Amino acid sequence: MKITKGTAARCAAGILGGVLLAGVGSAAFAAWPDEEDSSGVDVKVDIAPVAGGALSLTVDGTESVLTETGSTATYRQFTGTLPNVTVTDTRTDVPAGVYWYVTGQAGDFTGAAGQPNITPDHLGWTPALVTTGNGEVTAGDAVATSKDDPTPPVPNNVGLVGQEMLQLALDSAEAKAAAGQWTANAGLVLKTDVNVAPGSYTSLLTLSLFEDAF
Repeated sequence: MKITKGTAARCAAGILGGVLLAGVGSAAFAAWPDEEDSSGVDVKVDIAPVAGGALSLTVDGTESVLTETGSTATYRQFTGTLPNVTVTDTRTDVPAGVYWYVTGQAGDFTGAAGQPNITPDHLGWTPALVTTGNGEVTAGDAVATSKDDPTPPVPNNVGLVGQEMLQLALDSAEAKAAAGQWTANAGLVLKTDVNVAPGSYTSLLTLSLFEDAF
């Protein structure tokens, strides 16, 4: 809610009225008697673990800010780091022959002042493991932007349009026994045309956890 001078004045008046009302009310009550005795009660509860556990994804932050560095005569470049992404498997019974993986999908960079959008193929990343474990997980491949030259034999200069960030190298049952929690992050790079419209832009990078069968 936008606070105008009038709104602020009304809020201040409401607080003052509340204070005055409390003062009037307290004058109508007699003082509490002196305490003669007291006793406490321990409140206890047993909370059982969730039956079966769960495979879950958490992210340590909700924002990554890119700053300009390494720009050239042919493109402008902005870099930053994705917050840590953690996959946790607390399941007590994991099916054999399945594996999980995390993907990233970026949306358009939308200008705050109506600038033309910057499409997600301009954003790339380089995933890296924070917790290496015992080899049960691997980081996803680096993904280049559409401003980069293609890398043969399969061009990877497509940007973040559903690329894997973290993947399981073993099946889920074996990996659960080995560790149960894995963390990764990624270096982000945005490359734009040199004549890109100035201003603030925002893109939503969606991280998704999937489990599939071999």
